Amino acid sequence: MAKLTDLKALLDAKRATEPAPQATQPTPSRRSAGATVASPRRAIAAAKHAEGDIDLAAAFADVARMKPTRRARIARTPPSPVPRQRIADERDALEASKYGAEPAPHTWDIGQETESGQTWLRAGLGTDVLAKLRRGQWAVQAELDLHGHDSDAAHDALADFLDEARSAGMRCVRVIHGKGLTSPNREPVLKGKVRRWLARWDDVLAYCEAPRHAGGGGAVLVLLRGR
Repeated sequence: MAKLTDLKALLDAKRATEPAPQATQPTPSRRSAGATVASPRRAIAAAKHAEGDIDLAAAFADVARMKPTRRARIARTPPSPVPRQRIADERDALEASKYGAEPAPHTWDIGQETESGQTWLRAGLGTDVLAKLRRGQWAVQAELDLHGHDSDAAHDALADFLDEARSAGMRCVRVIHGKGLTSPNREPVLKGKVRRWLARWDDVLAYCEAPRHAGGGGAVLVLLRGR
């Protein structure tokens, strides 16, 4: 059985024959600022991947993209926009030109459809003509203002106006005779006369007092005979 002294002698002899180990540098502390420490396993993996990496750009440098030959190219046409605001503006402008600044009334004032002097209809025409005339079935195409005229001047002006409107093919006109607010005793002078004159004209089919927003009691809408 070997003695401890013999084993010690063998270890010393082996150490004497082996090269001296190199001094290793101290490992920097993980707490030092800016220092990154990689684990041995990650260092080995990084070295393996670095050796096996492939430059894809260099590998596919001579590859050309194939052009699709059997693929249909369908051009999609975008839907045309709907000008909603312009349509709304045009509708408002049409209603304003037809009925005036205020909405046209849909009903007569109580008793106005039969009250003497308010309306007149030539014999043989339906009573619906008056309702259509007041509600704007025929747009007003011309207007005559008789303010400042005496009876003779008003009669002549009205005759000329109706002749010109009839010659131009107009169907609906408005005659403003005033409400007589500036006349003596605040009584209308031309109101009754103009309406009696209109009933005697052969080319006048009907007339009615204008709606409130179009003159009210100071004007009449006149429907003329068509050509």
